[in-house]
Amino acid sequence: MPKPSWSPEGPSLLLEGDNLELMKSLPEGSFTLCYLDPPFNTGRTQQRTNSTVTGSSESGRQGFGGKTYDFTLNSVTSYDDTFANYWEFLAPRLIEAWRLLGPQGTLYLHLDWREVHYAKVAMDQMFGRENFLNEIIWAYDYGAKSKSRWPTKHDTVLVYVKDPQAYIFNSDDIDREPYMAPGLVGPEKAARGKLPTDVWWHTIVSPTGKEKTGYATQKPLGILTRIIRASSRPGDWVLDAFAGSGTTGHAAAELGRKFVVMDSNPEALEIMERRLGAYLS
Repeated sequence: MPKPSWSPEGPSLLLEGDNLELMKSLPEGSFTLCYLDPPFNTGRTQQRTNSTVTGSSESGRQGFGGKTYDFTLNSVTSYDDTFANYWEFLAPRLIEAWRLLGPQGTLYLHLDWREVHYAKVAMDQMFGRENFLNEIIWAYDYGAKSKSRWPTKHDTVLVYVKDPQAYIFNSDDIDREPYMAPGLVGPEKAARGKLPTDVWWHTIVSPTGKEKTGYATQKPLGILTRIIRASSRPGDWVLDAFAGSGTTGHAAAELGRKFVVMDSNPEALEIMERRLGAYLS
């Protein structure tokens, strides 16, 4: 696995280890797009290996709100997606991602309903409410459905820009969607389709499809392709600090961007080496 020796002219990188320490090793302003898809704090055990965080009064690591924490790497085949204080874990990683964004950069944070409301308040405080661009709802309809409440079938992506006057948004490059009432817009517009709204209907990765890598929290290529098309240009650098199955790197490479992807899970690293190997030299 390569050491973090990033350079603007160098190749894309797959990095192994604690993503907080890896991000700290990279130069400020290196990336046009940072996408973070952290554990969702679901309270369920997921099939992957990850780190855990515990509160500590003696640790040298500084967390959100001035609190400190200890970092421990677990060599196990699953992880407990619950943190004593989720934000002690996530906030310093958000701050590092923000530091790594260039002046035209955009940060995408992908969460679900459990933490996203707290994340919005925290990120407004950390980065400035004026830098909030969008709340994207990714809606899907797959898997078991509750009969005791409205079934939860969406994730939320919070989007913040480094400079609200100078960020990148390539509206002409984004994939289009069909109009729901094409007869109302005329044949030319109907043929082109419309720009997606902030609600994205997109299936999850099919358990039997070609895209499936076997990784438990794999995100669809279509979602990352749309994000990368919108908020970066060919030749720009894209960061994913919780890379998992490597979808961000895959989408970035296919779109002519360079990427840095990170994870500490041996299963994730093995999958990404197979999936992204051709783009790493």
